[in-house]
Amino acid sequence: MPRQPTKIVAAYPRIRADYDSFKRRVYTRAQLLQVMYERRESWNLAKNTTTDRFISYLLDQGDLKEITLSSEKYGRSFLRYVWQEASEFEAATSVKSGSYLSHGTAVFLHGLTEQVPATIYVNKEQSEKPRPKGILSQDALKLAFSNPQRVSKYILNYGDRHVLLLSGKHTANLEVGSIPDTFEIPVPVTKLERTLIDITVRPNYAGGVYQVLQAFKTAKDRISTGVLIATLKKLDYVYPYHQAIGLYMERAGYEPSKLDRLRALGFDFDFYLAHGLRETQYVQQWRLFVPKGF
Repeated sequence: MPRQPTKIVAAYPRIRADYDSFKRRVYTRAQLLQVMYERRESWNLAKNTTTDRFISYLLDQGDLKEITLSSEKYGRSFLRYVWQEASEFEAATSVKSGSYLSHGTAVFLHGLTEQVPATIYVNKEQSEKPRPKGILSQDALKLAFSNPQRVSKYILNYGDRHVLLLSGKHTANLEVGSIPDTFEIPVPVTKLERTLIDITVRPNYAGGVYQVLQAFKTAKDRISTGVLIATLKKLDYVYPYHQAIGLYMERAGYEPSKLDRLRALGFDFDFYLAHGLRETQYVQQWRLFVPKGF
């Protein structure tokens, strides 16, 4: 191995201490470069210390490791650098800047299920688009929900996990917060009420309608109905998802006063608990078709 420059060897204890203190463990090459240039003087690095030499030295010391998240279908891979160890959740959100964890992954991080998800859901919002024009009709709604819901096929492999990249509607990261991962690094994730709305809209990203119901049951004493309704209104969906949310809350044993707040949003259409239902039964009080036996 080539002899390392004396200055980077002498600086390494300070380099290690700084990286240990950062609230980040997963880096892109550009982020490593930014840190190096910001700290070059305090680390007393030689001016001719290149990015390649800097990264190579950290890799040689064993504190920095390379990981790759790759997609066979799209032929893409994302090289990332991990300082010591990092959670799969931080690694997953490093793929797309400004992304956050959602759906089934958010359910797990909020403690609404004990099942460790095999798929990590990462949402990178689309650019803002005009609201669809036209007036919703019962026939249009029936047609839209007659087939299975479309799912993202953008899957990255990371060890024994899959990372599913979603392109959700633009919300300006509405009700997105953070939760410390296993290494006490804050990872971006939808807040509790937003999570329950998201999995109502996309139950297949949470394991199906029975798993969604279980999440509502577990969250019963923790959610704010006011925040849930306010968030739903801001999301401004065309479809009346409050009817599905009301049914989940009723089946989960929520107080009647909370259910009344959902009913107050009105009932203009018969709706569906999920896409592509084949055998159904009708719940009159929520004007909702649900799977038979649900």
